[in-house]
Amino acid sequence: MFEIRLLPALGMAFLALFATAQAQADGTSSLRSAEWAQPVGDKFNLHQMTPTLYRSALPTSDALPALQNLKIGTVINFLPESDASWLKTSDIKQVQLTYRTNHVDDSDVIAALRAIKDAETKGPVLMHCKHGSDRTGLMAAMYRVVIQGWSKEDALNEMTLGGFGSSSGFKDSVRYMMKADVDKLRTALANGDCSTSAFALCSMEDWITTTGKDEKKL
Repeated sequence: MFEIRLLPALGMAFLALFATAQAQADGTSSLRSAEWAQPVGDKFNLHQMTPTLYRSALPTSDALPALQNLKIGTVINFLPESDASWLKTSDIKQVQLTYRTNHVDDSDVIAALRAIKDAETKGPVLMHCKHGSDRTGLMAAMYRVVIQGWSKEDALNEMTLGGFGSSSGFKDSVRYMMKADVDKLRTALANGDCSTSAFALCSMEDWITTTGKDEKKL
């Protein structure tokens, strides 16, 4: 799929983490693939992944003109803090899906991917965290794999070597990605399930809610 092919599987991923630091130290950009998200301007780590999906660090109100020029219709925020303060003068829709890479599970990924896909039907989407490399990086990689059909190796290369910044959270993201069952994630996403497991907390909550509604009908 790409010109860049590093070592396979987990060994490749952890070597990519080392390569990230080395490339940044050397100012090296020769490894960067044209298939990876491309920078848009030089502020708040803004990059374009697809014609309808962008990623960035935490924007400010100064970013609004640029986002409006890009016709961003929805901003998806992975932080615990709301975007209301900097989006208060805009009609851009806000979606908040807080999570941490060291506690990520399939339900977090499915919720994010479903929110992105739903929002893309209404126009371009921006997803962000604080620095645009950690939480955003993992969800960008999972979008590549689950939605776009990239290999895990290619998605991990982009996440760690794409020039989005370094992160101590990469090791957690790599660990999650290497064990993620992509087929199960796709199936859950297509079926409207909140997780790949019927025993996940969100699945149990859905079951209790559905059961309660059925009992009221009797």
